[in-house]
Order: sequence, then structure tokens, then C-alpha cells
Amino acid sequence: MVILTCKWLMLGVCLYLGGEQPVAINMKHPFYVSVTEINHNAKDKVLEISCKMFTNDFEIALAKASGGKVDLTSPKDKPALDKIINTYITGHLQLKADGKPLTMQFVGSEKEAEATWCYFQVSNIPTLKKIDITSTVLYESFEAEINIIHVVVNGKRQSTKLSNPDSQTSFEF
Repeated sequence: MVILTCKWLMLGVCLYLGGEQPVAINMKHPFYVSVTEINHNAKDKVLEISCKMFTNDFEIALAKASGGKVDLTSPKDKPALDKIINTYITGHLQLKADGKPLTMQFVGSEKEAEATWCYFQVSNIPTLKKIDITSTVLYESFEAEINIIHVVVNGKRQSTKLSNPDSQTSFEF
């Protein structure tokens, strides 16, 4: 919902104010939003991590990080692109479970309309009482970047918002 609202604002939709003429929004500073969802799958003892970003924003960040043009829509070399995505996300999203650093394993990515989803997992997590998260996803490319983070453990969902430069949060269950 947040991403859809932000996209509307970025496209400059018009607002109607109490019968007045429509007022066009002049967005000199558009919103930049990414979403990270972390789900603890207790049955399989796995942390499932999904990151969703606007494709064009993600391409800009990946191009800066890799030093070359990146095309998420029609990649010429999918294995090379997967390596760039893995390196970028694992360099900008760090997790600790109950005080222990975790190593995320890249599962894959997919493009959905104007967004790109990136999937990771961490195996052998039987229980989770506390998760510490450091996220700087897209921060180096967009000064106004906002990272929305959702964590679900034992069916209980907690969420927060990190606005650049804020990069750290913790959840206890």
C-alpha cells in the first residue's frame, strides 16, 4: 500500500481540495521506498527474506555498485546478474539472530510489474527470540530512501521504517 501510494505521488497525481480546482503535485523530491520482509518458518527452521524495490531504482544502485549498466528486465547474462544482486543485497542487509551474525543464501529474483523481488534464506534457525537488522538498501543512491521492514515470528508481525541515514533496528519476540 505504501509503495502504491508513493508511486502515485511520484507520477504527480492531482488532488482535489474541497471543491477547489485540482492542484498538481510538484514532486521535486520523490519518495524512494523499498520493503524487506523476513519470515521465520519454524517448521523448516528457515528465515525467509524477501526484498522488494522499484526496478529502475534498483538498476541505478546495481550499476553504481558494479560499475556497469544493469538491465533487470532483459538481462543478457542471468548468472552474472544474480551475482551482482547477491553481492549488493548481502552488502547492504545484515542480520543477527539472538546476537549471532547470519549468512544469507541467495535464492533468486523476479521482476513483477515495476518492482523487483530478491529472495534469500538462512537455514538452521530453529527458534528466534531477537533479530537485529542493519539495512542500507539503496541508501548510497537515494538520499531520501525509506526502508520498510516487516518481521514475522510465530505468526506475530512487527514492522518499522528506517529513513536514510538510519540503518539499524531490532525486534524481540
